[in-house]
Amino acid sequence: MSTGKRLYHYALFYKKPILLGLIFLTIAVFADLSGPFIAKTIIDEHIVEGAIEFQPILLLLGLFFGLSVVTAVFRYFMFIQLQVGANRVVQKLRNDVFQHIQTLPIQYFDNLPAGKVVARVTNDTEAIRNLYVQVLSQFATSIISILGVYVALFILNVRMALMALFVLPIIYIWMISYRKYASKYNHIVRTKIADLNAMLNESIQGMSIIQAFKREEQMDREFEEMNEEHYRYQRKLLILDSATSFNLVSVLRSVMFIVFITYFGLQSMEPGTIVSAGMLYAFVDYTTRLFNPITGIVNQFSQLERSLVAGSRVFALLDESGEKVADKKMERYEGNVEFQNVSFAYKEQEYVLKNLNFIANKGETVALVGHTGSGKSSIMNLLFRFYDSSKGKILIDGIDITTLPRQTIREHMGIVLQDPYLFSGTIASNVSLNDPKISREKVEASLAAVGGERVLKNLEKGLDEPVIEKGSTLSSGQRQLVSFARALAFDPAILILDEATSNIDTETEEIIQHAMDVLKKGRTTFIIAHRLSTIKNADRILVLDRGEIVESGTHEELLELQGRYEQMYKLQAGVSSYA
Repeated sequence: MSTGKRLYHYALFYKKPILLGLIFLTIAVFADLSGPFIAKTIIDEHIVEGAIEFQPILLLLGLFFGLSVVTAVFRYFMFIQLQVGANRVVQKLRNDVFQHIQTLPIQYFDNLPAGKVVARVTNDTEAIRNLYVQVLSQFATSIISILGVYVALFILNVRMALMALFVLPIIYIWMISYRKYASKYNHIVRTKIADLNAMLNESIQGMSIIQAFKREEQMDREFEEMNEEHYRYQRKLLILDSATSFNLVSVLRSVMFIVFITYFGLQSMEPGTIVSAGMLYAFVDYTTRLFNPITGIVNQFSQLERSLVAGSRVFALLDESGEKVADKKMERYEGNVEFQNVSFAYKEQEYVLKNLNFIANKGETVALVGHTGSGKSSIMNLLFRFYDSSKGKILIDGIDITTLPRQTIREHMGIVLQDPYLFSGTIASNVSLNDPKISREKVEASLAAVGGERVLKNLEKGLDEPVIEKGSTLSSGQRQLVSFARALAFDPAILILDEATSNIDTETEEIIQHAMDVLKKGRTTFIIAHRLSTIKNADRILVLDRGEIVESGTHEELLELQGRYEQMYKLQAGVSSYA
């Protein structure tokens, strides 16, 4: 289905205000177009050879004024209705896009910067709003006005009206030609806008690194180059619009006046043919009124094309295959996890996990260690079903996780990331995520269990302390504790700690280590850690290398093997002997 048809179907969701707006517009246009007829009547019938008939003239002028008021009133209500309809359509479109984004797989965001996604939800949908507000109203006004003018011209003089029809095929041919070039330019312009947004977003997120490494000038140059390319194509569009829109209409208007003057001149020379002053005035007025809406249509071609290109980008996002958020609930599972011959590749045939086999029983703590790129985080991505395995099966309590909706499985999982993400809100809302099942008492208890007094003791409003984006006003240790309390509050059957202690100080780590002893009871815990000192008490440690499990056992068993784990532990301990 074309972009235009899809935008039309969206308009049908709120057809009532849009149809009302178009009805009001039609009334306003025809009330406005009656003006020249009234003027013709006054000139031809009531101003005759200097004898002015005041009473009928006053009545006709009163009618003219009344119709002007009707035009103004109905245009006012037309504008309101079209704005309401347009804003509602775009509101629904934005909601649909945002909801669809929630269903997209994680790998989609691996390949598309956040700034580009934001541009589609904000900039592109705003361009679509302009389609309904500006383009639709202008096209509707112009088309109705043009139809009305031609009706009036046919009533006044059929031959002249037929002559005036030559304008329409010229406008149509121009529109097709314009779109051929403008579409290409607009696609590039909107892509560059998305690139600028992506770079701006990335620069803001990484401002501390940019300033720390004195990369301001380099970033400026890169931004300027990108902005310059955007400018070049904007300039091409400007030249295309300027060279054709106003000039085209001016030429057509001049041709039309020449045709009319020639026709009326020849008519006046024929014996017995009189061209009245009122008729001449009406034709001149209607000719002007014909070219005003034509100018309006031509001038909206650029906005129409921008809106259609923006619409194609938005619908391209909506067409990305996602997975509907499932409402299906399941009882809290035991948490017995089994990997059976699991292999996984982010890119085809480039396997980062190879033939993994292991079991984690309920209540056990399994630690994953290995050098960067060994596959630790990939295992957790598979368990959470951010990705699905390329080969093999992952079972929870004997059930293949691919047979269940992703959201259903995750309902009983909790995760604490190396770089915890906090949302704008409060400490309490970041722990509960505004889930009505998690009471304030549970939030307090969860914070207390992870040593939450460290978070709250210096905060004036305690649990209600405002948190800005990413929790930048809190220390890394405080953010981590809030994230830890969040996972605990949801009481998961499976808990994943992904480098959860790597960014915090030793004292905070001790608090979390103590809390973990409580957390591990009754749930399966997976720990990804570079600090081997934090996993000494794990029930099983899996040592990974290039996607394969090369060693498995407890801390003591692995040290006795004197293999890879022992080398890593000695290197971190910085001593030749260990306990």
